[in-house]
Amino acid sequence: MHTNFKYLLSLALSASGMMCFAQANISPAKKQSKTIAITGATIHVGNGTVIENGTILFGNGKIISVRADGQVPQDDVVRINASGKHVYPGFIAATTNLGLTEIEAVKATLDFQEIGDFNSHIRSIVAYNTDSKVPATLRSNGILMAQTTPQGGTIAGSSSVVQLDAWNWEDAALRTDDAMHMTWPVTPRVRGGFGGFGRTLASPEVLAERTQAAINQLSSFFAEAKAYIEMGKPETINTRFEAMKKVFSGQEKLFITADSQKDIVAAVNFAKKFGITPVIAGADEAYLIIDFLKENNISLVIKQPHALPSNNDDDVNMPYKNAAVLANAGLNVVLSIDGYWQQRNLPFMAGTATAWGLDKEKALSTITLNAAKVMGVDKTTGSIEVGKDATFFISGGDALDMRTNKVEQAFIQGRDINLDNLHKQLDKKFSAKYQ
Repeated sequence: MHTNFKYLLSLALSASGMMCFAQANISPAKKQSKTIAITGATIHVGNGTVIENGTILFGNGKIISVRADGQVPQDDVVRINASGKHVYPGFIAATTNLGLTEIEAVKATLDFQEIGDFNSHIRSIVAYNTDSKVPATLRSNGILMAQTTPQGGTIAGSSSVVQLDAWNWEDAALRTDDAMHMTWPVTPRVRGGFGGFGRTLASPEVLAERTQAAINQLSSFFAEAKAYIEMGKPETINTRFEAMKKVFSGQEKLFITADSQKDIVAAVNFAKKFGITPVIAGADEAYLIIDFLKENNISLVIKQPHALPSNNDDDVNMPYKNAAVLANAGLNVVLSIDGYWQQRNLPFMAGTATAWGLDKEKALSTITLNAAKVMGVDKTTGSIEVGKDATFFISGGDALDMRTNKVEQAFIQGRDINLDNLHKQLDKKFSAKYQ
């Protein structure tokens, strides 16, 4: 017991020491003070439009003009020559526990999951850690915003959309409680294995009964929550039911994780019964029910293409093609990656989608404007358009290609942010050592 305590204490101290040492010189940027003009760039607007030799004028954190003629007012304007370079809207990481976890091996830094199955009252935003060392590594690849999302249980709680350069969660929040997240109950697959390993102890019938019981419980929760809300002002406050008000009113989206076509259909029909149009996350087999999804105006947050198929008999390339098949059919598609530090590879997932049939500007939309739409922040961000936040970056080359993604300068709400990070610091340190 004594030995275990000493080990845990040592591990905790080591982790805290690492966190204290790293990136002490990086702090949030100051508010934009002067109007800035970026000239000569190829502007990827985010809505499918590309402007060659374009000019972006922005001040007070907002975009003033986006034009192709390159003219700049002769006032006190700071000019940035971006000739031969590309400007992209800030990428948005969807459904990530970024800021809710820091070191996977240190339990004390994990704050993305609560005990219990129905945690609609949980809000990720109040747990979001702006002192995390991870966001700075993402900004260097163009990821400037994220939907920080709780996980676990049947109903995990509410996510919020944040920008990745802030002193505290109040500064970071672009939209609080943008979506409620739940996972559709599924029956575990029974698979054989050598010597019986890999088999579940319960029969398929028992597993199916458990799944149906979970669905019934979920239906009861929604029905009770709706009845509670329709009461007006109940004598006793139920925080779990109170948290569902915005979901039923449509002010907060409902994200349902479901992969098989059967589960997707069941999840959509379940939500429709309560007057809700859900967003489906996961969506491995969405390509099999495209007409159904279009009829019900369903947006999709699909998994990263660098993955194996869901079923043994599936096309081995289906994960690569999934985004193109769905987007080319006219559905609103968002690309996502599991985890938090992995989000730095988000633009390259979109790049993979372009190699498998998706137009490059449509692929860009899957991590910019499409994501902003499903999160309800498309009026202020997600594309480079007049009146929106000046949140974008300058890249030396194609930002969807890992060979040419070179983020040289980035702005969040007009603030010129520091692109240093721990990875760059370590590179400099050991480059100097080995010359």
